[in-house]
Amino acid sequence: MPCREDIVLLASYNAAMNEKLYAAAASLPQEALVADRGAFFGSILGTLNHIVAGDTIWLRRFMAHPANLASLQAMHAIAAPPALAHIYSDELDVLLAQRRRLDAIITALAAEGSESDLAQAVPYRNSRGEFQKNFGMLLLHFFNHQTHHRGQASTLLSQSKVDIGVTDLLGWIPEAGR
Repeated sequence: MPCREDIVLLASYNAAMNEKLYAAAASLPQEALVADRGAFFGSILGTLNHIVAGDTIWLRRFMAHPANLASLQAMHAIAAPPALAHIYSDELDVLLAQRRRLDAIITALAAEGSESDLAQAVPYRNSRGEFQKNFGMLLLHFFNHQTHHRGQASTLLSQSKVDIGVTDLLGWIPEAGR
């Protein structure tokens, strides 16, 4: 199970990688961002929209945490998307504003959560049924989902000759004993 420091690290890494990804995407013209590239969510913007949709769904599910985490109260004002392929916007700057809003909530959640919060079970429902799973492990899935789709977006950007640079988590992991 992850510890609190792991979650804080992943939230920090997540926000920084999202900034890099959106900055790289901003170097492309609008036509390139919305062009269907045969990816699972079609375009670069389709993929970025999916990450926002997935994060929104999970953050709203996390609101059911028994500790009633204050950092998640902001999610009351953010509606759940109707589908995983929901398009929040075809405008990168509008989507970036929503991305930053979610990343601020994620960063606050990581800072707020305690070891005991990570150990608790969180109930949630999806199209396959009702579940109750360890919050720490759900957070690992949450961050892994983002990393997976950022990798897809990075590939789509590379195909357009845009390099987002180093994305390895390794550079964020502190040296042991420091």
